[in-house]
Amino acid sequence: MIPVLQPAHTTYEDPHEAQFSSIRDFRQRMMEKMEKAGYRFVGKNKHSAIKVCEWCRNSLRGTNVCYKQTFYGIHSNQCVQMSPTVLTCSENCLFCWRPLRYSLPLPDDQWDSPKEIVDGCLEAQKGLLQGFGGNEKTTKKALYEAMHPKHFAISLSGEPTLYPYIGGLVEEIKERGMTAFLVTNGTLPERVQGLLDNDQQPTQLYVTLAAPNKDVFKKTALPIFSDAWERLQKTLSLLDNFDRTVIRLTLVRNLNLTDPKGYAEIVEKASPRFLEVKAFMSVGGARDRLPYEDMPSADEMFSFAEEIEKNSSYRIVDKKTDSRVVLLTRDGRQNDFVDID
Repeated sequence: MIPVLQPAHTTYEDPHEAQFSSIRDFRQRMMEKMEKAGYRFVGKNKHSAIKVCEWCRNSLRGTNVCYKQTFYGIHSNQCVQMSPTVLTCSENCLFCWRPLRYSLPLPDDQWDSPKEIVDGCLEAQKGLLQGFGGNEKTTKKALYEAMHPKHFAISLSGEPTLYPYIGGLVEEIKERGMTAFLVTNGTLPERVQGLLDNDQQPTQLYVTLAAPNKDVFKKTALPIFSDAWERLQKTLSLLDNFDRTVIRLTLVRNLNLTDPKGYAEIVEKASPRFLEVKAFMSVGGARDRLPYEDMPSADEMFSFAEEIEKNSSYRIVDKKTDSRVVLLTRDGRQNDFVDID
């Protein structure tokens, strides 16, 4: 049973919190701020949103691509970065680059249907991309392709599995011939189990592992659920039932960049298809919570991945230095691309 609402708690001072008389007021102010930053809210109830990411922009200009294209074949210019729960989450991770202080859904929150969300996201994405047509650096072919998305990254902000129809959203996306990468913090294993029970597997399921043990997890993820660590372990125990799975470590110097053997033991037990070892990036809201000096270098990520390699059956197969991310697979099996045709 998902608790209706518990107050989000943090270990840092929020300079904005005192201005707002209610969570709903705070949400409204955040929506206004996020729209100015390029987010577009969709649907009648405005709990979903998209944002054109910098990798998509770079791809349109032919300058660079996201590591998801390098590792998995997801074309950055055809990727819709979205979330059905952009303002709600079950954690307040210090490394999160969103400028939010999250809470759980409110008792009277109303939810749009998967169809309404996908329709709204596609319309908003195309609207935001129109302006690139006037940029002389934009590749015409890349822009044409971008107007026909082939992929949804359900990862923009918040915890997507708080959306009660997350399986239906995945199904809606895949029925339209697009791939769906679902990213979860693993605190709602009942929703993850529902994806299996209803044959609604995402193309690839990501689970964020924010720490090698419970104590570091509490300091790093600032979970709202008191049993969040146990919930995460339950989700990890389900991974072997999915077709394509990833555990992603987002690592912060002086916080959770520690105990590679502990991470290796958890990963080995969960047995995901892929493991990503990625640095926290000092951008967005994360700059208000963590000092720039806590952002690990690409070399540190590679060294940490090597330590995990020594303590597990996972082997390094790829890396993207500018994203400070390393990819490992079990027994060094080469990373294989998703089918996007």
